[in-house]
Amino acid sequence: MNPETTTYQLPKNLKREQSIDYQIKATWHAIARMYNAEANQYNLTVSVGYILLNIDIEEGTPATKIAPLLGLEARSITRTLKNMEEEGFVKKIQDENDRRFFRIFLTDYGKKAREVARKSVKKFNQIIYEAIEPEKMKTFFEVMQKINQAIEENNNSQNTQK
Repeated sequence: MNPETTTYQLPKNLKREQSIDYQIKATWHAIARMYNAEANQYNLTVSVGYILLNIDIEEGTPATKIAPLLGLEARSITRTLKNMEEEGFVKKIQDENDRRFFRIFLTDYGKKAREVARKSVKKFNQIIYEAIEPEKMKTFFEVMQKINQAIEENNNSQNTQK
């Protein structure tokens, strides 16, 4: 049997530790705690750090494009962007081509905070890459890609059934 097509049975009494979503969520919470511990030293949060990392340093980023870059709905980061503007991380500038839209630009303070976030992400990745052998990292990324693909296929099939 081809290992690519082998399917595994879900355990009948699925324990929390055997649940894929539990493992992903628990790992994400551990990562977020680690990032927040470092970010708190600079009055940052994980959310603010990820937004800073997704704003184009030179061109700015349309406000409507930031949430999708993070896999979120636009309305879910509106308050965060407003707070970031009030705290001096970003500034909103009306788009020259379409006055209905705004571009978000980093301030000098925002650029410094972005660098802190970038270094934290790089440090975390360095720790993981040093702890896990290359073949396992390759497998990890393949598995994560397949999980995302399965979720997308499931979402698409649900949308076509409506």
